[in-house]
Amino acid sequence: MSAPAPLRPLTVLTFVIVLVAATLRSPFVAVAPVAGDIGLDLGVGEGVVGLLTSIPVFCFAVCTPLAVALVRRGGVDLAVTVTLVGAIAGIVVRSSGGLIAVLVGTAILGAFLTVGNVVVPILISREYGRHAHAMTGVYTSALNVGTMTVTLTTAPLAVSWGWRGAIAIWAVFAVAGLAVWLPLRGMRGAVVPLPGPARPAASAAAARDGATWMLAAAFCGQAFAFYAATAWLPSILTDGGMTEAAAGAVASIFQVAGIAGALALPVLTVRTSLRLATALTGLAWLTVPLGFLLAPGAWALWCAIGGLAQGAGITLVFIMITAFRDDPHTTAGRSGLVQGVGYSVAAVGPLLLGWLHEVSGAWVWPLLAVLSATVLFLVPGVIVARTLDRRAVAAPR
Repeated sequence: MSAPAPLRPLTVLTFVIVLVAATLRSPFVAVAPVAGDIGLDLGVGEGVVGLLTSIPVFCFAVCTPLAVALVRRGGVDLAVTVTLVGAIAGIVVRSSGGLIAVLVGTAILGAFLTVGNVVVPILISREYGRHAHAMTGVYTSALNVGTMTVTLTTAPLAVSWGWRGAIAIWAVFAVAGLAVWLPLRGMRGAVVPLPGPARPAASAAAARDGATWMLAAAFCGQAFAFYAATAWLPSILTDGGMTEAAAGAVASIFQVAGIAGALALPVLTVRTSLRLATALTGLAWLTVPLGFLLAPGAWALWCAIGGLAQGAGITLVFIMITAFRDDPHTTAGRSGLVQGVGYSVAAVGPLLLGWLHEVSGAWVWPLLAVLSATVLFLVPGVIVARTLDRRAVAAPR
């Protein structure tokens, strides 16, 4: 019997990207299912426990310039290695001690996961060529798969292993990713800095392009709507009469549908255009706040449509970042600017919705805030997509 054919390097790289994607969200999403256990064990209130989820999002905003600098000075491959090693270190520190260790470990996680946010779209653009759209869909769907897996299984694991073991186990994604990545690139390729050709004005070039700022505005709307909806959708459903268990199950539709949205979006962009895909995604996003305001009884429909929209929306943003077809230095600068601005706004989303609900006693104003965010995604997003479609037509074949 002949030996099985070796896996192609691009197939192995795809596996690595899926594992990195799972690593980028699972460590801090794991906190929510065991938040009560963490608070009781550490003797802190809900506000402090909430920091364990919000700190990484703030890090995504604050640490993005540092992540861009690392990608430029160390190269893409080193940045991937740093992401995985840093994630493992952060998870270990977070699960190893008391409140200080938990907070420090969470900050470490946020900083190193920011590197992954920046570098993965650049890696996809560099390695996948004309298949970059499809691979971006695989990447963003893996983000949702990781989130869903962790959300469903962390609480049951905590029954046997305690909350520390239950949130530490998700280092398995980073460990597995590193175990595949190092042989793929070789130790030298994975750990020796290898920057591309110097481009001192790369950030300035990206910042001078008005389309970059329009894309940043669109990502502000996408990220605000996603994090706000993720944080408060179960509460909206329970205030509508559901039990907490039922609300959690229904809210999971929002995450599951995101997988389908992320995978379907690249097909739509290839067969039609970025502009049409963005318009349809933005209109789908609008139905979520409007639906819960005008016909809350159709909650299953709005959760499903909203899930498709959030999965497609984040995929669109990453596709458009790479669709400028820049060199890696300029792509890093553009990606850093878009994500830095977007996550700065996203971090405010859950806090703002909670405050609006507290002062108004209802969900009307919070839902209107989400509606404003979805409009912010739709309008600038369509403008950027139209610009990129025109550039693609004008580009030499």
